[in-house]
Amino acid sequence: MRTTIFVPEKINVGFQDRNDTYTKKLAYIIYFDQKGVLRKETSWQGWRDKKIDNVICENIPTSGFVLNKKVGGYDTGWNHRQTYCRVYDPRGFEFEITIPNLLYILENATSTKGKGLEGDFVYGWDSKDLVLIPVDSPDYKEISELNKLRFEKAKFNGKDLIVGATYKSNNNDNLIYLGRFYEANGENKESKTYFFYDKNSKYSKIEHYKSLSNNILDIVDEKCVEDYSDLMDELSKSSYYSERDSKNDKYIYYTLEEFVNGFKSSWYEDHFYTNENLKYFVRKHRNYSWYGSNDRFDVYNCDKNKRDEKVLDDVTLETIFNKYKPMYLATYKTNGELIKEWKVKHE
Repeated sequence: MRTTIFVPEKINVGFQDRNDTYTKKLAYIIYFDQKGVLRKETSWQGWRDKKIDNVICENIPTSGFVLNKKVGGYDTGWNHRQTYCRVYDPRGFEFEITIPNLLYILENATSTKGKGLEGDFVYGWDSKDLVLIPVDSPDYKEISELNKLRFEKAKFNGKDLIVGATYKSNNNDNLIYLGRFYEANGENKESKTYFFYDKNSKYSKIEHYKSLSNNILDIVDEKCVEDYSDLMDELSKSSYYSERDSKNDKYIYYTLEEFVNGFKSSWYEDHFYTNENLKYFVRKHRNYSWYGSNDRFDVYNCDKNKRDEKVLDDVTLETIFNKYKPMYLATYKTNGELIKEWKVKHE
């Protein structure tokens, strides 16, 4: 069983009337995450019978679960039903688990005919799948320790991170903190990202997060790793990383030819800046046709408080150019070397 399984503090149980169950109630169980948000609520609301009151329970080790019967496992035309096992919860309802979960339970707990499963169990979620976890299983200690960290308030923020130190991630990985840098594809000044290195990853070893919340849980080792400079060399080769120095950012005026040719060939929309530090989107004007006009355009405000407010309607690119004196952003490295000109390009 994966040790990254999420174990919530509370579960929410919805029901349907089912004559093929011992209790006459089949349950669909969802959970509250560490922020108190109810996950998978939309599908849960669509499935449950709202005439039957839901039940919210503490997800604490509980005994008295009983294996009931196999359900599903057929394929008739378009009707496919995966095989599941129904389990009785001592709080008075039945639910379904996968066959791999059943096999794990039987490897780590005893099932006595007429008495049910011995020991205590808790609910967990492996991605979208509910799993019933035996408290006596060898994985439970690591699972519970990780989830304790998930629910604890973070002990640090971005300013507290130590370059080269090792941290515990939400996925139970040990990550080495490399620093906070711009992303290679980030145009805005707010696009700085926390970069980490995962030595044990089988795929991309570079991890990057906009926010530490729910991503980094704890510090494992404050000492800087000996090969930090080597890891930084690897980061510099990553497609995610940028050596951008925002102090060197420049806003450059479009020529009329660049602006007209670029935006005329733009597939849907693109943006430009003005010398008042404003940002606007340009979109092809539409009448009653699905496709936009080739020579008429609309301009929209890009300010977060006035998002998609149309400021010009059904005008030419020349009109937009003359009114706004549009500019594009050019980003540079600390040494002054150009990284990218963020201007619309025509083919």
